[in-house]
Amino acid sequence: MSDIIQLLPDSVANQIAAGEVIQRPASIIKELVENAVDAGSSEIKIIVKDAGRTLVQIIDNGCGMSETDARMAFERHATSKIREANDLFAIRTMGFRGEALASIAAVAQVELKTRPHEQELGTRILISGSQVEIQEPVTCSPGSNFMIKNLFFNVPARRRFLKTTATEMRHIVNEFQRIALANPDVAFSLTHNEQLLFRLPAGKLLQRINDVMGKQSSAQMIPVETETSLVNIYGFIGKPQIARKTMGDQFFFVNNRFMKSPYLHKAVTVAYENLVQAEHCPPYFLFFETDPSLIDVNIHPTKTEIKFEDERSVWKIVSAAVRESLGKFNMVPSIDFDQTDEISIPTFRKDDPVSVPSVSINPDYNPFDMEKPQSASTHRATPVSSNWESLYEGFETSGDDDWRDEEPETIILPSKENNEEDPEQQTIPSDPSSEKNGTGALYFQIKNKYIITSVKSGIMIIDQRRAHERILFEDFLKNIQARASVSQQSLFPEEISFNEEDAILLRDIQADLRVFGFELKEKSNRTFAVTGQPSFIKNMNAPRLIDAILEAFKSGEVESENEIKEQLATIMAQNACMRPGEFLTQPEMAELINKLFLCSAPNFTPGGKTVFSILDNEEMEKRFR
Repeated sequence: MSDIIQLLPDSVANQIAAGEVIQRPASIIKELVENAVDAGSSEIKIIVKDAGRTLVQIIDNGCGMSETDARMAFERHATSKIREANDLFAIRTMGFRGEALASIAAVAQVELKTRPHEQELGTRILISGSQVEIQEPVTCSPGSNFMIKNLFFNVPARRRFLKTTATEMRHIVNEFQRIALANPDVAFSLTHNEQLLFRLPAGKLLQRINDVMGKQSSAQMIPVETETSLVNIYGFIGKPQIARKTMGDQFFFVNNRFMKSPYLHKAVTVAYENLVQAEHCPPYFLFFETDPSLIDVNIHPTKTEIKFEDERSVWKIVSAAVRESLGKFNMVPSIDFDQTDEISIPTFRKDDPVSVPSVSINPDYNPFDMEKPQSASTHRATPVSSNWESLYEGFETSGDDDWRDEEPETIILPSKENNEEDPEQQTIPSDPSSEKNGTGALYFQIKNKYIITSVKSGIMIIDQRRAHERILFEDFLKNIQARASVSQQSLFPEEISFNEEDAILLRDIQADLRVFGFELKEKSNRTFAVTGQPSFIKNMNAPRLIDAILEAFKSGEVESENEIKEQLATIMAQNACMRPGEFLTQPEMAELINKLFLCSAPNFTPGGKTVFSILDNEEMEKRFR
């Protein structure tokens, strides 16, 4: 048998490595900007075109590289950060593997201009698909200037899997925010298609949070600061009233490195229990300072998953630190014992006279006297009004209302299959205080949640909220197909502020929302006015509904452009349907059920949940045997 194992060429090996390290344009931003921070830069500029497909340019004023270092930097596992394996447990820099530049050069066209501050000439290198095409001296500014062009030009399959411009730009903004928040002492700017999105001067952490997240952020923040022998924690958490269902403003940093940790996220949310609505989360920006030997940052290629040696203790410290800050700033409800309008509780002195309790008895009370109904409880001797008849004035009943002397009306309940009268169907007397719908059927509401009515095969139980969701979903779809949604203009438009990531997404789906009747106008950077709302949704909470739509996009529920309208209809129906526990009158229940059974698929919600269930006659008979 001939030998079949062979060593892969460097260019192929680099492309394989690039699949882990460089997943999208945002990955280039992360790797190169972190390198610029490690190089001691005080100012970093990021220029992007077509969400990174055409160009990603990173300009810094860091230490720069010599001619030899500039060439060596593009080799695999070439790094200035570590020398031996033990250095992995004392890492303070952002990068350390030496894979990023080699991976980028394998899947893009890279041009680098770099010069150390102490040298007069710099170096220009042009690499395409791991092949060095040009290396020459050049006049340039001190620091480094990377230009990454035509990402994945030699891997068309990877390029096809890139998402829409808005989606890729959101990932870029997300990475930019993480690095900018971790380094408030560094000035940053981000430009996309010649439009300046961020210009962040160097400053304090709270100012950086305000610049990145929005103008009103700093006023809604609570400081956190805790020092322990295991870890020091500092940063800011949001007040409970600004908690949102949309995720994205939650940040952990360990030794200035961004970290994802659902485990520690739970520690924060537990501290907010009973302070925020269910499924809502406040923003937080928490920084951990710890000994590098107590953490492992080398467990994932993106270096965003960090393992603590004693994670359980860190969890407790985080939760306690957040609770302490909430308590310090009166975010947790407390009992105030120093009130001016306290309840007056009578007190007695020793010399006060004590009266013997007396019992009042009505000797005329007769429990069998039907003409004068009396309460079965102990009678209290109270003066009888001489004109007691006047209390009942206005309650005279007409002949039509005197139903007690008439025979009960019999109502035949409709059959589900054909809505025809069934001679074998049981009849029930009507309630004179109830209203009947057009078919004569009577509906009962249980716990303001379920509607019960009789059908030929038994008893039907309908979840009213799910039924309403199904009805709205099909109404939305019809309006989309006919493009006939009516928008009700707002006399006083409500303004909603977003962070840049959400604002980019909202701009992208603005045309789709208009189909549903939403009219949004961008007033200023990242602030939108809701000038029109769908006319057929009552009591709509526009901010909550828009938050839910954005959350679905960000969590990956909405991806396919062909299905976007149907998915938007699903999200809007889920968030626009009636709230739990809503009381319905007989006509309202009748209208809801009539509309439900006009739907193409009344059995299930758009998400596949059961709308109604039938307890058949045979099952009921079994229960009473």
